[in-house]
Amino acid sequence: MKMVLASKNAHKLVEMKDILSQLGIEVVLESDVGVDVDVEETGTTFEENAYLKAQAVCQASGLPAIADDSGLCVDALNGAPGVYSARYGGPGLDDVGRYKLLLENLRGQLDRRGKFVSAICCCFPNGDRVEARGECPGTIAYAPKGEGGFGYDPVFFVPGLKKTFAQLTAEEKNAISHRGNALKQFKTELENYLHGIDK
Repeated sequence: MKMVLASKNAHKLVEMKDILSQLGIEVVLESDVGVDVDVEETGTTFEENAYLKAQAVCQASGLPAIADDSGLCVDALNGAPGVYSARYGGPGLDDVGRYKLLLENLRGQLDRRGKFVSAICCCFPNGDRVEARGECPGTIAYAPKGEGGFGYDPVFFVPGLKKTFAQLTAEEKNAISHRGNALKQFKTELENYLHGIDK
């Protein structure tokens, strides 16, 4: 089965391929099937945004489409940046600018708890959909550490491993990350769907 990833993010493609290839599913980019959809993420939850993206690409391509919407939720900021993680601080900021703004907004704050959240939605041409959600708890570091990853990874600290996401190998990150957890759940839900098993 071929599935279109409703994203232009190459990092997401690698993570999706790693897990879904085990089910014999080939994940391709929108550009691979001649589709270029720009979806306005108007949802107020990760689940709503994942559905909006998957549905739009499924309709445009005529193929099953999978989307992930993810972000960082910080307790002391009432869950911000949340669904606005990729747009935090406005269009002028890059990844580094966004995590610097986050650290600035947490200056003097002792409660550094937060979590990464990932919602995955797969829409099928017949109208069916399969969904999953994964989370990874952690804390926000006082300064960035590590060269790997992207986004907020350099400031997201995992106490159990004593490292930020940016200091983890791809294998270590996939084993505990929000997207890794969501993909594991999604794999089970999709297997059930493909085998016609009703929960």
